Amino acid sequence: MKNCSAILHVDGDSFFAACEVAKNPALRGKPVVTGLDSGIATAMTPEAKRAGVTRGMPIYQIRRVCPDAIILPTDHETYSLYSERMYKIVRRYSNDVEEYSIDECFALIQINPASLKLRRASTDLIKIGQKIKEDLWRELGMTFSVGIAPTKVLAKVASNWNKPDGLKIIEIKDKDKYLKTLPVGKVWGIGRATSALLNKKGIQTALDLVGKNEVWIKENLSKPMHEIWLELQGKIVYKINADAGDDPKSISKTRTFRPPSTNKSFIYSQLSKNIESACFNARLLNMVSGKISFYLKTQDFKYRKLELDLPYPTNLPEEILKVVSEHFGQVFKSELLYCATGITFSKLKNKNEEQFDLFGDVKKSNSKGEIYETIDRLGRKFGDHSVFLGSSLKAKEKNSNQKPFHGRNKDRILSIPYLGEVR
Repeated sequence: MKNCSAILHVDGDSFFAACEVAKNPALRGKPVVTGLDSGIATAMTPEAKRAGVTRGMPIYQIRRVCPDAIILPTDHETYSLYSERMYKIVRRYSNDVEEYSIDECFALIQINPASLKLRRASTDLIKIGQKIKEDLWRELGMTFSVGIAPTKVLAKVASNWNKPDGLKIIEIKDKDKYLKTLPVGKVWGIGRATSALLNKKGIQTALDLVGKNEVWIKENLSKPMHEIWLELQGKIVYKINADAGDDPKSISKTRTFRPPSTNKSFIYSQLSKNIESACFNARLLNMVSGKISFYLKTQDFKYRKLELDLPYPTNLPEEILKVVSEHFGQVFKSELLYCATGITFSKLKNKNEEQFDLFGDVKKSNSKGEIYETIDRLGRKFGDHSVFLGSSLKAKEKNSNQKPFHGRNKDRILSIPYLGEVR
């Protein structure tokens, strides 16, 4: 690879079902299916797949196709614990990690210039990918497929190539070999309707798409399709969207939750947890925020947002929540189903630049900051979010309709050094 960096994609294999097996090893080798609470299969182990179970299959049909199937309710709290630990393991190998979804992430991997000179960059990248897979298996007890390539779209192609438990690197010089047999509808970002449109235009495979010249792409397809075309060519369009950089202009934290909810206190608690996480990141960077923007995302992907100036720069969650709570009702509407919350800090500056106001509010903030230094130390020792605000409690609890936890006790999971609640 000619670039000095590569993009690595980590994708969990049958993630929900794998989490169930990891927390209850007695299930290993058995046909396990999740989705009992929703009435359809949401994930299944390879054993269940071999028996004919597919994603979205109704429970009654699963029982007929695979009588031995062990069908469990979804346990989003546990899946989130494993997900957060996955992110943390990948961060050992990269400072730039994008938490793309509960079971996958992207990471920017730097290539040693010496490796480039010796033409062993690909070998070194494969070693990194293998080490990440080994850490994930040893510490989480589940397999992940890893893809490495110059762009996100190609990295997704690579991670899907040898699933499950795969590891593939795609270099620009070899990309045609992988794209020529890949149906265009399997390319990340190309949906069913777009795939049908491309098929009508004679484009059946990803290589057919790459073979079109840029003028044709711009004249016949949308801007997002042009971006995908560039990424398939090996040209970076989609950069890693990590929460914070070395000198960030903003700090963001968002998290999707399932099932969608209309419960005001639960949704506020989800937002509170995101605010705590963003504040933790800000304190790590010794930054304070003077302005915030928070949003609630509805089930039909609409965003309700609000920007607010803070009375003084801070990185303490209860001070930000005091402002948010006063305006939360402007954004929340009880008739809507919500599936995610998010917070963004802006107007960032170094904490050492704080100025005292006439009423000593910043001085009070600094005294609270000493308390948070202790909380942060506890978080690093026992798992981030080991101490949290009461307003975040509901986000840590199971949905009240969820079936009891199966397998290994939650307290035991949290006591294992490698598995704890982390941001």
